[in-house]
Parts: sequence; C-alpha cells; structure tokens
Amino acid sequence: MRKIGLIGGTLWHSTVVYYRLINELTAGKIGSQANPEMIIYSLNIELMREQNRDKINNAYLDISRKLKTAGAEAIIICANTPHMVFSFVQPQIDIPILHIADAVGRAAGKKGLKILGLLGNRPTMTGDFISGYLKENYGIETIIPEEEYLDRSHNFVSAELTRGIFSDEARSFFLEQMKLLKDRGAEGIILGCTELPMLIEEKSFDLPLFATTNLHAQMAVEFILEENLIEKNK
Repeated sequence: MRKIGLIGGTLWHSTVVYYRLINELTAGKIGSQANPEMIIYSLNIELMREQNRDKINNAYLDISRKLKTAGAEAIIICANTPHMVFSFVQPQIDIPILHIADAVGRAAGKKGLKILGLLGNRPTMTGDFISGYLKENYGIETIIPEEEYLDRSHNFVSAELTRGIFSDEARSFFLEQMKLLKDRGAEGIILGCTELPMLIEEKSFDLPLFATTNLHAQMAVEFILEENLIEKNK
C-alpha cells in the first residue's frame, strides 16, 4: 500500500469523515486485517477565514512539502474550497495532489454526462477550481444557482451544515435549487460540500448526485492500493 498525506482542519469534521471513509473503503477491498498509512496535517481554520490568498497558497505549499518529506506519496485536500490552491501548489511539488474534481469528472464521465449543477458555499460555486477543472479536463459544463440564491446557499453551508445542523428549511432550499438546475439543463448534481450528502439522500432526487467527499475518498483508496496502476498495465 502507498502512503498518503491528508491536509485537513479547514473544518475538522470533514477531516474525520475523510479518515473514516478511507479506512472503511480500504477495509472493504482488502479486509480489516490491515489499514492504510496516512499522515494528517490539520491546519487552523483561521487561515481560511483571513481570506489572504497568498498566505493560504504558501501555507498549503509548505504543508505539502512537509507531508512529502514525511513520506507521503500523494496528497488529499480534505475539503472542496481549499482546492483553489491546486494550480499554485501542484507545479511546485513532485508528488500528485489528487484533485477532487478528477473524482467527480471520472464518475460523471462513466455516465456520459456533460452538464452538471454545482451546490456548495459561494467560493466553491463561483470559483473556477471545480468548474474550470471539469471543463478543461473532462469537457463538462457546470451551472450554479442564480445570483439571488448564492448567499443563501453559502449561509446554509457555513452557518448550519458545517456545524452539524440539518434543518428542514435547508433541505427544502437545496432540493428546490436542484430542481431549478435540472430545469436549466443539469444532467446531474455535484454536492460540493462534505455535509450535503447528509442532508440530501440520493433517492430523494431523480438525477445522479455526485457527493464529492465520497468520490474523493474512493480516489484516495485507489491510489493507496495502486488500482490505477494495475488498470493501466492491463
């Protein structure tokens, strides 16, 4: 098994979810007699709240280098929004950062989908680190809620979901947004927040739902078990 480094702490809750999922998914493939080696660096969430892009970029670069020095053979960033550092950090380190949008793009590609709705906080929805990556690498178009709904989506994520609050009001709001995105042509919906799959069950909507955390964790396990290498050598 290959060793992987996790950068967490933007919310410790999501870091725990990643750690649990990677262990559970690995055990499901090889049994519970062994578990993968992981190195976790949990940073202080205040870094993200400062919204100093240069400071955030350099912090993630420094952490990535420390993880590599500690023996990590790849890096997983345990949240959606911090992937905004990818284009800065990846060219400066010689181990791969497993991009969360790759996990989504591969899953959507298997279904032949080309237009996906994206839900999450405002930076994830309006930035290009998810939508731009999907477009450039998979030819997938991404649509987001109309401007009038973005702040409400952001507030539900930051003020409720990331604090473990799952209200009927939030559930109704996101289901309505999913319907509006479908009406605008979405063939599937990206649940671009760790907690959204806890709020919205897959069976509650009639389009494919792509839970980024689950797909990203699966991608990590494939790397750990070298499944991609095995597949390429067939």
